Amino acid sequence: MALTEENINDKIEVVNKGTYSVVQVRTATVIKRDGVEISRAFHRTTIYPNADLTLLDPDVSAVCAAVFTGDCKAAYAAFIASSDE
Repeated sequence: MALTEENINDKIEVVNKGTYSVVQVRTATVIKRDGVEISRAFHRTTIYPNADLTLLDPDVSAVCAAVFTGDCKAAYAAFIASSDE
């Protein structure tokens, strides 16, 4: 009887926050026994425009690179600056 664990990016979503957008990733951890799925659990992560994209999976990084334009990054920086006041 062999147990295996696999982590997959189950969903990659772009969420508009008004003046900027974030990327949400839902990762599924799948446990299989002899190739048959016996368990699935989810974890959600939010990625902001100031994130280091080199640490991400290539598919997530590609979506982030497309979403996090210069305007998006500037709007997020302005939002952070206004929150500090």
